Amino acid sequence: MLSPAITLKQLRTLLIVAEQHSLTAAASRMNQTTPSIHAQIRKLESLVGRDLLYRDAAGGGFRLTPTGEAMARATRRIEANLSRAADDLRAITAGFQGHVRLSAVSTAQYFAPVLVRMLGDTLPEIEVGLHVGNREDVIAELDHGRADLAVMGRPPRAPITRSEPLGPHPHGILLPPGHRLAGQDGFDAMELLEETFLVREAGSGTRALMMRYLDRLSEGASPPMIAFSRNETIKQAVIAGLGIAFLSLHTARDELISGRLVRLRGPGLPVMRQWYLVRPAGSEPTVASDQVARAITSFAGTYLPDLDDLDR
Repeated sequence: MLSPAITLKQLRTLLIVAEQHSLTAAASRMNQTTPSIHAQIRKLESLVGRDLLYRDAAGGGFRLTPTGEAMARATRRIEANLSRAADDLRAITAGFQGHVRLSAVSTAQYFAPVLVRMLGDTLPEIEVGLHVGNREDVIAELDHGRADLAVMGRPPRAPITRSEPLGPHPHGILLPPGHRLAGQDGFDAMELLEETFLVREAGSGTRALMMRYLDRLSEGASPPMIAFSRNETIKQAVIAGLGIAFLSLHTARDELISGRLVRLRGPGLPVMRQWYLVRPAGSEPTVASDQVARAITSFAGTYLPDLDDLDR
């Protein structure tokens, strides 16, 4: 059992030392002296009964021990709970019944604002805040307790979450107009693999799905790839003729309708997946977050881009 004498200041100090890998750098960031930082860490280790930090033999500074990792995770959740409490208090002061933080992967940014507007119309008494980030950001939001709900294309294996499908999520290969593969009803797999693919960063759910699709076509052969961190950059690069891309078709609805981009036609395309509403499994939902989750489910995906429009 942890000592009740542990303070939030000590826990925050541990987090900052772990982030900076240095007592001196942590002291500078916290506007304290290095001996003061050292004393707080030593006191915390005494209260926990185990070492929380160790020096990296490769010269990388201080690192968290397994016990330190556990304390750091707990600290992040404490910080997240305090932040959410502050959001709730601010929302209540503004006349709402509570605040719900909805996190969404960057691919969902093309419909997430519509979803938030629909929630505002349906539940005007609840303030809904939207956070958009890449898949790793959203998973961290769930893991650290910062997000009440999340919209993503594939629920994470960790942290443990509860999820339910929201609607179809089509993916396809995008080409610039006039591309040699455009307008065909099929394609040769090896010819496709000669193309340069403009892809999302490592860890992206879209990139992982693309690699699974290409593996099925080529038995493990990989095309040349250039990575970008944003869907918008990838689309503009395809339009400019730098390569082709495998993306969520929801991200390219406007460009497909206007003809600035075209879809590759062929076997297994589009690749159909689902959007999911994801909730942390280890915490009791608030009344407000439960109401928002039920409302999102009741919308039955009506905020998603029209699939018929994507086929024009």
